[in-house]
Amino acid sequence: MSEDSSSLVRATPKIFIFLDRDGVINKDSSEYIKNRSEFHFLPRTLEAIKLLTQNDFSCIIISNQSMINRKISTLENLMDMHIYMLSEIQSHGGHIQDFFFCPHRPDEYCMCRKPKPGMIVKAASIHSIDISQSIMIGDSLKDIQCAINAGCRHAILVRTGNGIKTETVLADNALKASFIANDLLDATRWILNSFKINVR
Repeated sequence: MSEDSSSLVRATPKIFIFLDRDGVINKDSSEYIKNRSEFHFLPRTLEAIKLLTQNDFSCIIISNQSMINRKISTLENLMDMHIYMLSEIQSHGGHIQDFFFCPHRPDEYCMCRKPKPGMIVKAASIHSIDISQSIMIGDSLKDIQCAINAGCRHAILVRTGNGIKTETVLADNALKASFIANDLLDATRWILNSFKINVR
């Protein structure tokens, strides 16, 4: 769980799901999510990740976390949040394969900050992922652009977080998501239906 990633290894499933974090898994804030006390799961998130896990999809979180290089919070706080998040997800029957984050500010012009595809490309290299068969779920224009830039099979927008505002922005930028979901569980059900998987 670092910029270089740390894996929770399990059998390689058929499809990888790249998940944005803030606004998709947990409540977002314009002031950043700086520590564990500010990290709150969105409703139905844990159920969604459990469903994906039970049906042999593998989830990898892809997240911009410029609060680190902005000196708004610390790497230690970020790691503490991730430990808590992974523990809660696992205790509810879900699993996160890996976590990639970009600590850079926009003005550092790195290759990993979304909408650039660097984190997805790195994840694909480490986990032998066929990006063309993968799915990205996010709430921002950067997430959808990242999925397109990486060559993902589907880019799904959720209306949680900044998602409702992003619907308009997508149209203004002549971009289209594969599906616009109310939340992560709605997106999960669309994915299962797309692959003709009966929920178990």
